[in-house]
Amino acid sequence: MNPFLQQAPIEGVKKIIAVGSGKGGVGKSTVAVNLAMALQKRGMKVGLLDADIYGPSIPRMLGALTAKPEVNDDKKIIPVTRYGVKTMSLGYLVEESQAAVWRGPMLFKAMDQFFRDVLWGELDYLIIDLPPGTGDVGLTMAQKVPVTGAIVVVTPQNIALADAKKAIDMFDRTNVRLLGIVENMSYYTSQTGEKVQLFPQGELDAYLDTKKIKKLAQLPFYPDIGMSAEAGVPVLESHSGDEEAEMFLRLADQVRDVSN
Repeated sequence: MNPFLQQAPIEGVKKIIAVGSGKGGVGKSTVAVNLAMALQKRGMKVGLLDADIYGPSIPRMLGALTAKPEVNDDKKIIPVTRYGVKTMSLGYLVEESQAAVWRGPMLFKAMDQFFRDVLWGELDYLIIDLPPGTGDVGLTMAQKVPVTGAIVVVTPQNIALADAKKAIDMFDRTNVRLLGIVENMSYYTSQTGEKVQLFPQGELDAYLDTKKIKKLAQLPFYPDIGMSAEAGVPVLESHSGDEEAEMFLRLADQVRDVSN
């Protein structure tokens, strides 16, 4: 049986965008959160699903560690709204220090509940923050819901590119259209205006040219982005109007263009 025949739309959700990466530490969740915020700032109705079951970070990044979703009379979970974005995460349901020691079937059930039992309402975009790697969550997502497209976050060095290629291959194998990649932490601008490479410059651009993959954004390293995430106030709020925020608004415009 074709596993993708199990796909069913999420009621009210127009487009589903998955944000993935081949490895951890490349800023995937930061990109997912700020992309969702930027789309909302552009007038879209947006949801954000933290599908990183084993390491949910979105509650902390949105300053919502103590938030607890309510359940309505129809047993539907009401998402936690932060900064105009509807959000859901396992981090709202368990303590931050508590591990999700789950095998596959429990994970599949949790993902199904996130898709079917959450009252997402009318959304233009649902952004899904996938866990790093190519494991069960990405496969379950592709089987359960029709994904509009995927974005892969990568840093410039070859060791990150090697893992990003695996994520790209996963989306290809699961029939999820790759919208493009986001090169994160590509450089740092010193006080003298010099661009400083934080990582060895690898073969990312050559690979993208060969594969005809679009680079949606090249995001420099800004310390304020990390500090804002730690403080639970996304940079779209903490630095509205600054370049740190504007670059995510430009990314949102790119995503809107390529997902149409």
